[in-house]
Amino acid sequence: MSDRTLTEAPAPASSRHVDAGDEGYSKDLKSRHINMIAIGGAIGTGLFLGAGGRLAGAGPSLAIAYAVCGVFAFFVVRALGELVLYRPSSGAFVSYAREFMGEKGAYTAGWLYFLNWSTTTVADITAAATYAHFWSLFTDVPQWVLAFIALAVVLTANLISVKYFGEMEFWFSLVKVAALVIFLIVGIWLVATSHEIGGHTPGLATITDNGGIFPSGVLPMLLVIQGVVFAYASVELCGVAAGETENPEKIMPKAINSIMWRVGLFYVGSVVLLALLLPYTAYTSDQSPFVTVFDKLGVPGAAGIMNLVVLTAALSSLNSGLYSTGRILRSMSLAGSAPKFTGVMNKGKVPYGGVLFTAAFGVAGVGLNYFMAEEAFEIVLNFASLGILGTWAMVMICSLHFWRRAKQGRVERPAYRLPWAPYTQLVTLVFLLTVLVLMWCDGGVGRTTVMFVPAIGAALVGGWFLVRRRVAEIAAARD
Repeated sequence: MSDRTLTEAPAPASSRHVDAGDEGYSKDLKSRHINMIAIGGAIGTGLFLGAGGRLAGAGPSLAIAYAVCGVFAFFVVRALGELVLYRPSSGAFVSYAREFMGEKGAYTAGWLYFLNWSTTTVADITAAATYAHFWSLFTDVPQWVLAFIALAVVLTANLISVKYFGEMEFWFSLVKVAALVIFLIVGIWLVATSHEIGGHTPGLATITDNGGIFPSGVLPMLLVIQGVVFAYASVELCGVAAGETENPEKIMPKAINSIMWRVGLFYVGSVVLLALLLPYTAYTSDQSPFVTVFDKLGVPGAAGIMNLVVLTAALSSLNSGLYSTGRILRSMSLAGSAPKFTGVMNKGKVPYGGVLFTAAFGVAGVGLNYFMAEEAFEIVLNFASLGILGTWAMVMICSLHFWRRAKQGRVERPAYRLPWAPYTQLVTLVFLLTVLVLMWCDGGVGRTTVMFVPAIGAALVGGWFLVRRRVAEIAAARD
């Protein structure tokens, strides 16, 4: 394993850990792609759809929850960025777990990430179908049919080449950013001019006259954090994309550093504006809060345009999920911890086996939309949160191992580093554990989800016993 390749002195580039899963990719992602992928990872379905129900439950204090979770999301992606600068890899944290924690660590990290994105895929197609129902043309179309169409369209584009993924994500992200900028400008103007919205006058009184920042107390804000974590589920995507990027050393630091101000501007700023524009009780879980504002504003076509934007956000997240899990599964497959077919690449240098494997779970999500259309989004959101918590925890554990080896002189940390290590990693791990406790305390679907943790652990252990012989054979041949 990687321990044998490291000496007591800082390891030169030529002696660093080599991951077979990094071979065969095209370096076709440019700076503009990575920057927009980073933006797209910080702006997704969790904001455009999930903010409605959370705002209705927690009130304006939702902005605080977004700010707190945003700080820890930044710590995670900054830790991953340091590892990327040390050694870019399409296997990302799975590859780093293999280097610093061995094959068991890589196996665990990979399947937790797959749990995240396979369930997020279901959430995304559910969100896309929900958005489509906004238009009368699709009102009578069953939700499961719309979910299937969304999956088929994005899957087809994802299988062609990384260029198509990069271009699709670039334009998806551009639409999202442009829409949020327009919303912020319009929202600020509405508040500044006290322009009436659906019979209500926006302003600070919207908050103070409706229970203040914590209309239902502090507890709802704490409990909603579990769902807010889901909103940041894609921030690690730029780390995965680094393996198909030219000059990641120049591109990655700028893209990662910009995540923090994007979180402050787009997430926190948007929620504050939403709370100023309408009472928190005006928002619902089955409609994007942005659509709610423009719908009540009465501007012809504005609500429809915003609904198209949030539909784009859902498709963007789906696009990202298929892309990233395909790369992660290939890294695992070539190490023996995932099915062999998930490591196969097509002529476009796309690991289509892994992409199709993830899409198969999306098809299962179509079935969930058929039988449980009303509850589908909330159910998969909670399971995705478990995968996110596990993935973020593995990133921080890898970062701790990397920091420890650097202290021992066995590796050399790049100039671009996670600040305040190792305290940052430890505090983030405590935060992630706290979120798990909050899911339990929330009761309902959240508590049921936490009750599945032992089952997930048992499945991981059982799966490891099934693949460990093949993993050992491949590792022995590699060494």
